Amino acid sequence: MRFVIVTGMSGAGKSSALKMLEDAGYFCVDNLPIPLLGKFAQFITEGNSGSIQKVALGVDIRSGRAMEGLEETLEEIAMTGLEYEILFLDANDEVLVKRYKETRRTHPLSRTGRVENGISEERKKLEFLRKHADYIIDTSQLLTRELKGELDKIFVKNQGFKSLMITILSFGFKYGIPSDSDLVFDVRFLPNPYYLDELRPLSGNDAPVSDYVMSFEASQVFLDKLEDMIHFLIPNYILEGKNQLVVSIGCTGGKHRSVTLANGLYQRLSKSEEYGLRIEHRDIGKDAVRKKIEESR
Repeated sequence: MRFVIVTGMSGAGKSSALKMLEDAGYFCVDNLPIPLLGKFAQFITEGNSGSIQKVALGVDIRSGRAMEGLEETLEEIAMTGLEYEILFLDANDEVLVKRYKETRRTHPLSRTGRVENGISEERKKLEFLRKHADYIIDTSQLLTRELKGELDKIFVKNQGFKSLMITILSFGFKYGIPSDSDLVFDVRFLPNPYYLDELRPLSGNDAPVSDYVMSFEASQVFLDKLEDMIHFLIPNYILEGKNQLVVSIGCTGGKHRSVTLANGLYQRLSKSEEYGLRIEHRDIGKDAVRKKIEESR
């Protein structure tokens, strides 16, 4: 039997994860009172006659003061011989606040106060669960389909869990540095395809632009050194317990040079299986949108 405890920060995607696991054939129970966990564990091990083989149990801060007894309850369950796994869904504070404001929901611990205060208090109360988690997935940058893909790898296909998710993000400095960046690199020192009429309407995803940018020795050297540094940092970040790394590469408009270098780094890093990897071009189409707005005025 596989018994998964799904928990994490409110707003990080726990409900979505439970629905995905249910679709994958798991028997799911959400927000079961903590005093009943022991009896529930006894039921699924002794009373279901083997009819239930995959269970996902949602536990979160809604349990209130009963959360204080969760650690002891889990120890008692472990003593019965039932093995369980803990999946912890997390996201950075800025993303959580944004999600709450967009849905206009109230944080369970903020009451009539600020959402930020509720998030801070929740982190303290859930710290012991995060420390004991078998899997920590940071959903700050994950799309719904990407979260489903990660869950399928772990709980359906039984593939190895990649504790570090790396996001390679291209952007334009004139639109601002991404606030969630861990590492920021400026490639505006490279020749700009924007000043070539035949390349201006294209992007770094198009071969003529990519070939032009990478035809310069400085581009090759930069990419070699960046790859070498990232490979040095990754094991140290994993050792530290970091589960989300955003590497941002910027040029003026986020359309030509940054896209080319981001794609190049993505291709090089994709050869490893030590971490998850995704790429995003934040500003690749903004120049075109801005031009249409200006023309319409």
